[in-house]
Amino acid sequence: MKTDTLPEKKGLSSAEASARLLKYGENVLEGRRNESAAKMLTSQFKDALTLILIASTAISVLMGEYVEAATILAIVLLNALLGFLQEYRTERTLEALQALSAPTAKVLRDGKLREIPASQVVPGDVVLLSAGCRVPADGRLLEAFALSADESLLTGESVPIGKEVMAGEPGFLYMGTTVASGHGRALVTGTGMHTRMGGIAGLLKETVQEQTPLQRRLTRLSVWIGAGCLAVCGIVTLTGVLRGESPFNMFLTGLSLAVAAVPEGLTAVITISLGLAVSRMLKKSALIRRLHAVEALGCADIICSDKTGTLTQNKMTVRRAVSLAGPADGCPAVWEKMKLAAVLCNNAADDSSASPTELAVLEMAKVSGANVGAILSCYAREAEIPFDSSRKRMSVSVLSRSGERFVFTKGAPDVLMRCCSSCMMGDRIVSFGPSERERAEKLLSGMASEALRVIAFAYKPCSGGPISESGLIFIGMAGLADPPRPEARPAVLKCRSAGIRTVMITGDHRDTAVAVAREIGIPADTGSVMTGAEIDALSDRRFAEKADGIRVFARVTPAHKMRIVRALKASGHTVAMTGDGVNDAPAVRAADIGVSMGKGGTDVTREASGIVLLDDNFATLVSAVEEGRIIYENIRKFIRYLLSCNIGEVFTMFAGMLIGLPVVLLPIQILMVNLVTDGLPAIALGFDPPQSDPMALPPRPRNESVFSRGLGFTIVTRGLLIGLSVLLAFTSVLRSGEGLAAARTCAFASLVLTQLVHSFECKSESRSLFTIRLLNNWKLIGASLVSLSIVLACIYVPALAEIFGTVPLGWGDLGKVLLYSGAVPLVSAVLMLMRQGK
Repeated sequence: MKTDTLPEKKGLSSAEASARLLKYGENVLEGRRNESAAKMLTSQFKDALTLILIASTAISVLMGEYVEAATILAIVLLNALLGFLQEYRTERTLEALQALSAPTAKVLRDGKLREIPASQVVPGDVVLLSAGCRVPADGRLLEAFALSADESLLTGESVPIGKEVMAGEPGFLYMGTTVASGHGRALVTGTGMHTRMGGIAGLLKETVQEQTPLQRRLTRLSVWIGAGCLAVCGIVTLTGVLRGESPFNMFLTGLSLAVAAVPEGLTAVITISLGLAVSRMLKKSALIRRLHAVEALGCADIICSDKTGTLTQNKMTVRRAVSLAGPADGCPAVWEKMKLAAVLCNNAADDSSASPTELAVLEMAKVSGANVGAILSCYAREAEIPFDSSRKRMSVSVLSRSGERFVFTKGAPDVLMRCCSSCMMGDRIVSFGPSERERAEKLLSGMASEALRVIAFAYKPCSGGPISESGLIFIGMAGLADPPRPEARPAVLKCRSAGIRTVMITGDHRDTAVAVAREIGIPADTGSVMTGAEIDALSDRRFAEKADGIRVFARVTPAHKMRIVRALKASGHTVAMTGDGVNDAPAVRAADIGVSMGKGGTDVTREASGIVLLDDNFATLVSAVEEGRIIYENIRKFIRYLLSCNIGEVFTMFAGMLIGLPVVLLPIQILMVNLVTDGLPAIALGFDPPQSDPMALPPRPRNESVFSRGLGFTIVTRGLLIGLSVLLAFTSVLRSGEGLAAARTCAFASLVLTQLVHSFECKSESRSLFTIRLLNNWKLIGASLVSLSIVLACIYVPALAEIFGTVPLGWGDLGKVLLYSGAVPLVSAVLMLMRQGK
């Protein structure tokens, strides 16, 4: 979006600005529209399992089982409410984050300086910029005084870029970046979606938000459950009718079993478990925007992380200071002069928004014990030649209280060395001859090989007048870098032990990227590093082949990040992508799990992500991965529990009919078993602590079935054992002559007790009931006691016994219940040992 007028002196008139605002629109990025609360709530009822539950509710009403219908409906509504509250809370949190980042802009209007909302800036506006200001729109510089911009949100580079009034890249500023130092004026050339940031935001429209692995698995499971329910209803009804039972009674029995076969607690328990994980993660500074993103993190095997601000602190720090005679702090005379230069040739003491370099060297002086206030009070600045990108140095002249004058200079080492005729060699000043220059260049080369940004210091006594930058005395050099976060290395190593590969993606130079990667524990060598230019030289197929072995990507653009994520996904990996800048947003959206930063991140990136790290800390992401693994294992626990129990119920009824037994359980008894066992115990399993370190195992495969690792076999086997034990209890009482009601009561109690015992077996997939920690989940113990109490009340409370068709059991019958229920975990333990022996 270009302009044809250049109102460089007075700016636009108010009338012209209003006309352009109507023509070009507000200076905002197009994002997802906020959904209404009603739409958020309605969206909670769209998944297949919820629709099956609603159908079960309708069937229960038709059967007259209003308690069962109310229970299922309550579960559906609770599930929807929990999902709605999480989404609503997340939206409000994001709105608060966006409000904090909404900037204003200083513009010339009608020849006067005005401060207006950045959204009202239009093409042709003249904006005034100073250190610390956020650039409101894309613009061409009209004036620049030592101006530099932090463009890390767009480029990923942590070092500010010098800007000048000239053609090409150095003469432009971009929306969303920050003025790091200096001041100037710019003519707005593009706003909103017509900015460089808007172009990147537009890439988000090319990506489609995919379902998480759990969502895909639950969708497939729902299809199987739906088909199974119809099959159960039809087979049981037909079998009973062929045996001569009342068609209507068998239809009711078939419907009861079909309803019982639906694990209505599954969707609620999954939502509750994920909701609990969200609450735990929020306490650890991770905001979950989509519930299923927590579980999806648990199967991530590659984490692509932006370097600046995520793995590093996004804060330049002096890592080394050297002189020609050795480490600077080992030479008192050199060290004192370097600290003086760091304080006096610096504007950071009076300007907290100064460049990161100035802040870093000032901090170096402070940490080494320099009294900045005392130094500034002892030396009065007389003149200054500010830093600019062409001179690559800054000089000041100062007058001490004793009347001595000095020039202090800092800048790029190669430039500064050309201005020096002498150098400090310990406490001596010697000629800066060829050997001294060679030594200085070797020191510079060594620091550069460590990916340090090097700044040199020099000084000289002077007699007054204009500042002269010739004949300086070389003091030494300081190497600066954006240091890794202290938590980054342990987190990366933890990921490695968990089989998760950390891939660093950055806009920085290859050497800088490699040095940081090695420091934080990412193994990086020549063959595992690739630059954006090298990516461009490869076809998509060839790049996908090579990307699998790359640990560090350097000098990349937003388009490169998209290619990286897509290539890794094409190789079968589950990819998490972290980022803070607008340049990261398309890749964050394209990843299986998008992770954005809450403090330093942009609104565009947060909108694209499923998880927001409120503390911008990579270690928080690793905690989320661990939480995701725990959640998935707990989901497997209650899927195992619910389906085994439901198979046991179906097998009990179906097998009983096949062998010619009377109907083993009445429809109301089936529904009561379903009520007391599918509810509290299953939810309690969602709180179960891990039996072992969840990060000790490799990530599960991307397309792994929820029934993998033998879980499907275990579910079916355990379900058959439950059904067999109930049939044995039923037939033993029936053959003793106690009557059909007593036999059904015994079967009813055996079925519930066997399922409650099984809930404790589900705590581990690899260990039997007799070798696991049984008492580390008091919620499961409490839930089992409540369920057992309800069943006992249905048997021994006369009014309830009449409703449920039960009779009180004597000690002998109770013994049979305990015998057959207790035999099941013994048989299960033997079968587990036999399978593990193979």
